[in-house]
Amino acid sequence: MNTVDCKLTRELADGRDLLTKIRKDCLRFGIFLVASIGYSCGITSCTKDTDEAAQFFLRGNVQLQKREYREAIRFYSEALEKKPDFADAFNNRGLARFRNDDREGALADYTRAIQADPDFGAAYLNRAEVLLETGDATGSLADLQRIEKEYKDSTYYQSRLGDAYVRLNKASQAQAAYDRALQLDARNSEALTNRGAYYFSQKAYEQARQDIDKALQLNPKQDAALNNQSLLLAREGKFTDALAYVNRALTAKPNQPYYLNNKAYLLLMLNRPAEALPLVQESLRLDASNAWAHRTLGIYYLKQKQSSQALTEFRQAEKLDASVDQLYYYLGMAELALGNQSGACQAWQRGESAGDEQARTERSARCR
Repeated sequence: MNTVDCKLTRELADGRDLLTKIRKDCLRFGIFLVASIGYSCGITSCTKDTDEAAQFFLRGNVQLQKREYREAIRFYSEALEKKPDFADAFNNRGLARFRNDDREGALADYTRAIQADPDFGAAYLNRAEVLLETGDATGSLADLQRIEKEYKDSTYYQSRLGDAYVRLNKASQAQAAYDRALQLDARNSEALTNRGAYYFSQKAYEQARQDIDKALQLNPKQDAALNNQSLLLAREGKFTDALAYVNRALTAKPNQPYYLNNKAYLLLMLNRPAEALPLVQESLRLDASNAWAHRTLGIYYLKQKQSSQALTEFRQAEKLDASVDQLYYYLGMAELALGNQSGACQAWQRGESAGDEQARTERSARCR
């Protein structure tokens, strides 16, 4: 199962500083401005275009709040036709694209927002999230550090900073960032969810449980916290209860690859392999680099006595992320099923060094 699943909040430009931005743009051309209702600049071609851009921008915000992402994108695009350097419109169109599962388009828009306004903190914050989700943790951290002075007292900024440090295997910095996020707002359910996931990855299970329980008390519908609760229950062998939680997470996000994989794993533990297989295959179709899903597929093959295919999947999981829980136990079992006692003992020895208790037990019982 996937041990880290973090939920983040994105920054939306709401137009409150829009008139100031328009004034600055028009004043570059020596134009004196008189503000009126609806962000109108005055009687010039500059003010006509910027006023229309503002109206399209605000319409886009309405559609974004209604989760009508394609309509929001259309209005933001109209705003950008009127005002091609409209940083707020690029940022919000990026957010609409992100929510419409267009990571590449979102990244491009956030970058163009920054090009239009190099001091646009919200765009850096949003781009940092997309970079993190697309595997560029170093780039994400660089964006976050760029706006540290402005955002250091933001609970959401600190939560994202913690996520970046987790991906970069900087444990002490990650915990410090999560702790700071919760000092700033003890009711930040997302920070609690993220810190709980971090604790789980560090095998601090009781601390993880406390954070996840509190996150769900604050927001019972938070899908990431529901999924992480299923991880804790599965670790205790409560697979049926765990399945109920991950099903609730999938109700919120049916195509989330981690949730699909986790459900597949639970179904395997409940001896329902026929139901598990299409779920883990779909998880890998959505994210082929997910080491946990490769481990789950390996478990499926091992249970089907297809040991060679199982070994291939376990080795791929090891290549992608050697810290996957119980990986070396399963890798050793696949080697053993293929008659390679020496290979099994070597795998279990590596697992024992990594803190895999099941690997240690097998090595103690089977190896000399």
